[in-house]
Amino acid sequence: MSIFGLDVGSKTVGVAVSDPMGWTAQGLEIIRINEDEEEFGIERMKELVLKHKPTGFLLGLPKNMNNSIGPRAEAAQAYGKLLEDTFHLPIDFQDERLTTVEAERMLIEEADTSRVKRKQVIDKLAASLILQNYLDRKGPLVNVSGTKMTFD
Repeated sequence: MSIFGLDVGSKTVGVAVSDPMGWTAQGLEIIRINEDEEEFGIERMKELVLKHKPTGFLLGLPKNMNNSIGPRAEAAQAYGKLLEDTFHLPIDFQDERLTTVEAERMLIEEADTSRVKRKQVIDKLAASLILQNYLDRKGPLVNVSGTKMTFD
């Protein structure tokens, strides 16, 4: 009963997965994409979906600071539509303003990570933060009796 959290960029998609109860998010990997060549990493996403069997996707929505939808948010929405059409699983969006900034701060201040290493993991960490914020707001995906809760 896990869900995938995604941080969609123009060159990479950071992927995180929740635990089956929906309490914690763990980073999985970074998928390379190329928007210009319409290569969106769907084949790799299929492999991850088969392995982890998520019940839905949560995508970070990078709104502008004035709460408007810009080109990056539109690209995230288009990626969400592609996933929905491909996997027939529910899609939700989480406001992700400043999530990448928060991830970078964590890697610099708390982990003292070099710039090269930060670049290799930042999207995966951002996806984890997006998903964890969502899980904290929504509560567990499974209630105490074990009944599956809906993903909306």
